[in-house]
Amino acid sequence: MSLFLTVPPNLVQSIRAFRVPELQEEAGRLGQHFLYAHCNAGLTKQQVLGIIAEAFLFPKPCGKNFDALRQTLTDTMFQAGPQTGFLIVLEQLPNTQKFDREARETLLDVFRDAADYWAEKKVPFRVFYSFE
Repeated sequence: MSLFLTVPPNLVQSIRAFRVPELQEEAGRLGQHFLYAHCNAGLTKQQVLGIIAEAFLFPKPCGKNFDALRQTLTDTMFQAGPQTGFLIVLEQLPNTQKFDREARETLLDVFRDAADYWAEKKVPFRVFYSFE
């Protein structure tokens, strides 16, 4: 039985009751890309974006700003060829003076935009996150 029986194919939600190893195993079982970033070492927007870009093996410009990350999560990955789906975990998003609630929401909006983009292409794109 699928771990995602009640989870829509394109969403951004809190990790809640899911555990990272189970999510990784489910991504493998479904033949989807599993992307994981543990973000609590970041203190600023640029550091958090850099952690995500490095963890996902994205080009360095993705670590510079939200627009570059959005571009990579959508058009760049689409142009790389047919995709089977994505399961992304953003663990321990920080709560610092330079990466505050507004920055976290903007980051999650980037991933929501990507989920909408992939939904139009009928490709699963699930993002699970937790806060520090």
